[in-house]
Amino acid sequence: MNIVQAIKMAWKSILGKKGRSALTILGIFIGIAAVMTIVSVMEGVKIESMRQFEAMGSNRINVNIYAGGWDEKGNYTGKDYFPELYDFCNGMKKYVLGVTPNANLGASVSYGTKNSENMQYEYDDNWNLISGPPNCVYGSDQYSVCNNLSISRGRDLAWLDLENYNQVCVMGAKAVQVFFGNADPVGKILKVNGNSFTVVGVYAPRMDVNGNGAQMDNIIVFPYTARRVLGGQPIQEFIVKARDGASMEEAISRLSGFLKGLVDQHTGGYNVYSESNWQKESNEYLTMIGLVLGGIAAISLLVGGIGIMNIMLVTVTERTREIGIRRAIGAPRASIVSQFLIEAAMLCGIGGILGIAVGTLGSVVLSRLLVKMTVYPPVWVVLGAFGFSVALGIIFGSYPAIKASRLQPVEALRAE
Repeated sequence: MNIVQAIKMAWKSILGKKGRSALTILGIFIGIAAVMTIVSVMEGVKIESMRQFEAMGSNRINVNIYAGGWDEKGNYTGKDYFPELYDFCNGMKKYVLGVTPNANLGASVSYGTKNSENMQYEYDDNWNLISGPPNCVYGSDQYSVCNNLSISRGRDLAWLDLENYNQVCVMGAKAVQVFFGNADPVGKILKVNGNSFTVVGVYAPRMDVNGNGAQMDNIIVFPYTARRVLGGQPIQEFIVKARDGASMEEAISRLSGFLKGLVDQHTGGYNVYSESNWQKESNEYLTMIGLVLGGIAAISLLVGGIGIMNIMLVTVTERTREIGIRRAIGAPRASIVSQFLIEAAMLCGIGGILGIAVGTLGSVVLSRLLVKMTVYPPVWVVLGAFGFSVALGIIFGSYPAIKASRLQPVEALRAE
């Protein structure tokens, strides 16, 4: 019997027991769909995570300095280390492009009738930010360099703004839209905690074509010396932008040595680490979660495979007389084995195809809901899913097929 005849017989057997075949296929179908959806969505999460890291800029070094204590009112009493850090980083321009504080401040911002205290976050149907209160941050004249930003209108913060305690600010593109609509904000006056701050510039948007990244553009950056009027505790978090990847290790080493001599180890400490390390750890964490979830979903494939074995054993029992006749007229054992393996592989293959279709749909829907982007399963996942489903049929169908081939013709012909 050739391969075409074996496929025709397997297809006829599957159609002859539609209900039983459908239930058998269901186990494979659910497992493949679940695994594909999980793998694709986790890939989408990784892509979104990478996109956010890229939007913030590469070669960033995070510096945390925690020294000092807290008074009875809960205020941090530590020292302001930024002037020393600023001077040190500007003294090693061979390795560093810039340094800036990385600190949020709770501020009430208003312009005309618009007040951040009355704003609620609003999103469109694709979960892109429409409006909401801005994220107010302290920065230096090198904030844009450290955060991969560029000026689209007006000017950036300058060193003299810090030196002269100028009450100015630079707005992100989304923050401008929230407060000013399509009007040019440069030169306008914002009220920040009751103090007047002049808008001197606007950052170019970091949003992609789908609108992702609007939240990152909903910012207002103030000179860190504006703490004199806006208040806030001494800044403990900073960003240092290395010149390139090759400069990062040297910059981290020098920063660590500098801070070791600057910060009193008896009353505090410091951390210096690169964004790439955090990115690597984030990807490893997401991969681990994906493997755990995929492993849980793969249990259904194991159950489906056991179901395949069970159904094929039943099929062998039902077709014992047919097997005896074929063996009696000279059919080789390999022909019997191939017939049942092809039938098992076809059952699992059909389940795999249906699982791929539903898994693709699930990937698209869940990726839109979770990461606000459309993610399709990679080609290697689709091919791997189909190949694995067929292999599953062959593996779990082997025992029934071998058992069928070992039936003695005389005993098989006696079966009712």
